[in-house]
Amino acid sequence: MNRFVLIANIGAAVVTVVLLALVILRGHAYLLRSPISLIAACFAPLLTMLPHELLHGVCFRGIVYMYTNLKKGMLFVIGTEDMSRSRFVFLSLLPNIVFGFIPTLLGLIFPKLVLLGVFGALCTGMGFGDFINVYNALTQVPENALTYLSGFHSYWYIKS
Repeated sequence: MNRFVLIANIGAAVVTVVLLALVILRGHAYLLRSPISLIAACFAPLLTMLPHELLHGVCFRGIVYMYTNLKKGMLFVIGTEDMSRSRFVFLSLLPNIVFGFIPTLLGLIFPKLVLLGVFGALCTGMGFGDFINVYNALTQVPENALTYLSGFHSYWYIKS
């Protein structure tokens, strides 16, 4: 667990810095027009922690449990069902697409939306643990296998 947290935090920092640099370079002319908005854009991602997990949760068909470890700044959901690798990848990426990729992309395409881009860059970094799960699923789970979650871990098996 400590190794996962360390990798996730380092990865989150790198992704956040790179995306913030791109967004700020693209929209710097609009950035300081409203310092209060900039502060809000920096703190708003914290408000997405619960909705982030709820988006994971709606991807499950069965019962979903939400666990918190606020000392380590973690929230996560666990479902009770088996799922395909592609569904697991979608489940893992959905909140990052909604709160991270789309706002960041909009901030890069439209420089006036730099604050939305800052928000998205920070949300993308916050979801880095999900990227580790996606990487593991794509590199370790066979395409025809089913995946299930148990605590912090995901497991796979091939249905006979």
